[in-house]
Amino acid sequence: MRPELEVEIVSDEEMAIIEAALAAAAAARPLLSSIAVRGAATLSCAAFPPAADIEDSAPPPRRSLLSRYRERRALAVTDITATEWCDKQMEFVLEHGKPERTEAMKAGSDRHAQLEQEVIERVDIAVRSAEESWAVKFMNFIVGSNQLLFNGMTRELPVIGVVEGSWMVGIIDELRMPVDGISFHPILVDTKTRFKATIPSEAQKRNGRLQLMCYKYLWDSSISEKFPAENFFSYFDLNPDFLLSDDVKRYISSIGFNAQTFGDVMKFYKITCHTLSRSQEQLILRYELQEDHSLLEEYQFSYDAQWFKGQIQEALSFWLGAREPKYVTEEEGWKCKFCKFAPSCPKIASTSRC
Repeated sequence: MRPELEVEIVSDEEMAIIEAALAAAAAARPLLSSIAVRGAATLSCAAFPPAADIEDSAPPPRRSLLSRYRERRALAVTDITATEWCDKQMEFVLEHGKPERTEAMKAGSDRHAQLEQEVIERVDIAVRSAEESWAVKFMNFIVGSNQLLFNGMTRELPVIGVVEGSWMVGIIDELRMPVDGISFHPILVDTKTRFKATIPSEAQKRNGRLQLMCYKYLWDSSISEKFPAENFFSYFDLNPDFLLSDDVKRYISSIGFNAQTFGDVMKFYKITCHTLSRSQEQLILRYELQEDHSLLEEYQFSYDAQWFKGQIQEALSFWLGAREPKYVTEEEGWKCKFCKFAPSCPKIASTSRC
């Protein structure tokens, strides 16, 4: 006996929105970029109670890295992968800032920009609030998703969701529709560049697997779960009734949507998610040589929900202050040779004294 299918009724309003999305999909995908400016908060001494006697008071508990460095912000997927690479290096980056980018890093960024330009027309729009900045991100998702459905591929797609109780954001490198024309489940792909024509180590592949699994989790949860809008507005301190500027509204109108408020954009985003399918279980990592972009390896692997959950919980225990940062294992001590913080690292200092 065939299982009974669940039927969802689509309202006239939702159908009009979907039809607008279909009409907009024929155009090349433009990618909105934006600059958000926030005012500085002012504090009054009157807001704080009188200080107690120092000898009678215990030292205040140390705030977690998440509250100190990502308050009212989402963790990035790259925060998770950097933590998996080395807890201590991530702590150094948070407390002292990122070291200067190497030529290899710049070459990798240039290659991603080149791949992006093959399918995306970038449009610069200035924004005047956090609400408009998020509206731009959600519109990028909507237009990119339409491009995926009708052109078979999109790149640099922003995603957001809640992972193990924490908000997380990321930008999917590439999504492809299967070439068989039968499956509607997209394939997630990430392209990485290498300075030398060598195959990546297992530690590098493991880090890449975690990154792609983060993207899959965020994509799939956006598609299959109800977006926690009230939690989103509250956590990021956003107003759904915020009126969008004329520039933002004009652009949204040019691609077939009519939005007056940030909440309108959120409504379009949620409806778009209902038109999409979960991604495939098979994920693809591509490694290219920086010099000529020749393919060194295309590495396919399956999503592992249990392994992914363990990795996320381990990373979050670091960010939430549940444990002290760990150093790399002896087997992966070679990572320290490429770390700019090695001269200040206690692990290196203790090794040097031996």
